Amino acid sequence: MTTIPDSAQCMQLLKKTGCSPNTIKHCLAVRDVAMRIAKKTHADIALVEAGALLHDIGRSKTHGIRHAVEGAAIAQTLGLPQQLVLIIERHIGAGIPREETKQLGLPPKDYIPQSLEEKIVAHADNLIDGHTRHTIAYEINKALEKGQKNHAERLKNLHEELSKLCGMNLDAI
Repeated sequence: MTTIPDSAQCMQLLKKTGCSPNTIKHCLAVRDVAMRIAKKTHADIALVEAGALLHDIGRSKTHGIRHAVEGAAIAQTLGLPQQLVLIIERHIGAGIPREETKQLGLPPKDYIPQSLEEKIVAHADNLIDGHTRHTIAYEINKALEKGQKNHAERLKNLHEELSKLCGMNLDAI
């Protein structure tokens, strides 16, 4: 599949790879938020929708932080477009820089979202815990309670960047 899959194809891929109903429900909730953000920007809407639906496809293999790496590998095997593979790989934790990967057990590389579509999916995922919508303050406080100051800063910065681009605080979207 060299084109961006539509929502029905994405749902089939999630089921075919063995994602749980809870994972699929989460992906749908992330898609809903991501689409609201994307429609306020010049983002590729089809890519955002597919990326949001497939961002957790790696949870069919693991529920740990490596689900992004596993998901990117699955997407590569399925022949999905590279920009979709990158959304899946870079959606974790508002991005993870190379210097933090070793302590997390990730292959050493930069997992910081680069494209607008990557940033939108990563941030929409940050705002959805399970299938419940939270404010960015809630997520930042959760990171700080765990002693994850750098992660909290990345959450804040991504929220501010996308809020500015959309002309509104994304907590209200």
